[in-house]
Amino acid sequence: MKKISIIFILLLVTGIMQAQDRTQPKPGKSPTINIKKPQTFVLANGMKVMVVENHKLPRVSFNLTLDNAPFAEGNKKGVDQLTSNLIGNGSKKTTKAAFNEEIDFLGADIYFSAQGATANSLSKYSGRVLELMAEGALNPNFTQEEFDKEKAKLIEGMKAEEKSVPAIANRVVDALAFGKNHPSGEFVTEATLNNITLADVQTNYHNYFVPENAYLVIIGDIKYSNVKTAVEKLFGSWEKRSAPKTSYDAPVNVSNLQINLVDVPNAVQSEITLVNTVNLKMGDPDFFPAVIANQILGGDFNSYLNMSLREKHAWTYGARSNVGAGKYTTKFYAKSAVRNAVTDSAVVEFIKEIKRIRTEKVTDEVLKTVKAGYIGRFVMQVEKPQSVARYALNIETENLPADFYEKYIQTVNAVTADDVLRVANKYFLIDNTRIVIAGKGSEIGPGLEKLNIPIFYFDKYGTPLEKPVLKKEIPAGITAKNVLENYIKAIGGDKAVTSVKSIAMKGSTSIPQAPSPLTFTSKTDTKGNSLVELAMGPMSVMKQVVNQKGAYAIQQGQRKDFEGAELAEMKASATPFEEVLLLKNPALTIDRIENINGNDAYAIKNGKTTYFYDTKTGLKLSESKIIEQGGQTMNVTTNFEDYKEVKSVKVPFTIIQNVGIELNIKMSEITINEGVKDTDFQ
Repeated sequence: MKKISIIFILLLVTGIMQAQDRTQPKPGKSPTINIKKPQTFVLANGMKVMVVENHKLPRVSFNLTLDNAPFAEGNKKGVDQLTSNLIGNGSKKTTKAAFNEEIDFLGADIYFSAQGATANSLSKYSGRVLELMAEGALNPNFTQEEFDKEKAKLIEGMKAEEKSVPAIANRVVDALAFGKNHPSGEFVTEATLNNITLADVQTNYHNYFVPENAYLVIIGDIKYSNVKTAVEKLFGSWEKRSAPKTSYDAPVNVSNLQINLVDVPNAVQSEITLVNTVNLKMGDPDFFPAVIANQILGGDFNSYLNMSLREKHAWTYGARSNVGAGKYTTKFYAKSAVRNAVTDSAVVEFIKEIKRIRTEKVTDEVLKTVKAGYIGRFVMQVEKPQSVARYALNIETENLPADFYEKYIQTVNAVTADDVLRVANKYFLIDNTRIVIAGKGSEIGPGLEKLNIPIFYFDKYGTPLEKPVLKKEIPAGITAKNVLENYIKAIGGDKAVTSVKSIAMKGSTSIPQAPSPLTFTSKTDTKGNSLVELAMGPMSVMKQVVNQKGAYAIQQGQRKDFEGAELAEMKASATPFEEVLLLKNPALTIDRIENINGNDAYAIKNGKTTYFYDTKTGLKLSESKIIEQGGQTMNVTTNFEDYKEVKSVKVPFTIIQNVGIELNIKMSEITINEGVKDTDFQ
């Protein structure tokens, strides 16, 4: 089956990647910060209210936060997320439709979750908006119908991410760093979601949506006396309750540097995360030095990690790090997605740069620049109502000094190179770090083994495994010719395949940053013509054509004509079934047997392209091609799934191509020997 043009997808990805971050201009002299202090009062039920009058603009924002301790959900993980999704679907006295209609009419925004609610509106409507927020938060209408819808959406979303390497990596990183029974390490599965009932959601809401640790921050064009009366009326009847108190074992870092490898056979990139847990509070003397140390290591565009992995080596679109801080155990991590071929080299660079910040003092120039940039971003945020609300809340919940943010700039400027060195050794624990890698084990395993770092193996849910067999012996007597012939036989046989003169496909997909799904059209014939097009409604997003004269692509009105090797490649792939041509190449051999999404497949290498055929069914499962783009070498994969018969020939109705982003195309219609004209390829 013809693959989607790699060049076509690369043009699309290039357009998306042009929005990546770049070096920011250096900010000027830091201004003096004056953050207005809130007026406060406490309701009898324990809810604390903070009000900041600001009459510059006729707007008001409300932020209700429940500062409950993290809690484990066990075999019903997902109940809190379902609770979040169900709050705000109307209330016990107002239907969902009427509730949302009034919010839209007022031009307001209201969002609910199991951890609180936020709202903002014009000040003239603020009284009614506060009423709606209180009504939705305190009197939610949990119905079986909405519960079933939300659960189904969560399960569908999980299925869509089942093969997502970043999703797998994020899950395993937290499961290993914190432990699966820790609130920060447990994860949602279809099984845990299916354990949850509507009654569980109602119980979760009753237990944890309580005023004991509730904070309501109100900022904007309001009068303290007026809003105090309104809040007492709307929230005074909220029943005084305490959330259940739970305890769990504190996570423990590993005793030595180690690699934790998750084999994801469909991965075209390796997701690398170096992680260790930390206990760092915002009020600690180490907080600002740790933040600045992180900015130097991986928090800024010009950080050690990004300059090495992206700018120097061109292995990735970005490398970054983060150090968490708060009342509870968090984590330090450094991460990036890199090409399979350089996974081991990238690991070496990560270790090198972390050791560098632990052993070498940062230069005065770099330290000054990083602090100035960090202060500049703080100054840009300080006037925003959301920031003022967060600052007021942090002072209360994190037990910070009242002048914490007034002294913010002063405290940042006081950080020294010695401070950076000290906290880097205290929190960036390279000798007690897990290097969690989710990637294609058969390609990255051999290189990682040469690093002489202990390797432990895990499945995609963080369960320990024995070292997997990544390369299997090819049975005697099996040749590339056999495999290709078996493929032709599996999809319908010689007679059916040679009768195919054209194939037309229609489907849909989505891409990052696109506001709606895209329609996909592909047409190919045996004359060497092909068409691939993505469209949003009547507007073509990208179109690629191969015809007798040549090949071109059009994106956003800009045309690119192909020449040389690119043109030759596109002409070679402009055929319904490449295997018919591959059978004419006697030099092809089986390179290996590889696991593709849980199925063993014969890998036949043809130049820079490798084709994978199921050892049992004979069907083509995947194609992999090494290409050059923007000075980088990439491994582009195309997976074929959901084969169905059309006019005696089996064709895949799902095609998934991955080149930095995943393009999952679901076909709605495939026709053979109809719907294709020569004029389609002009």
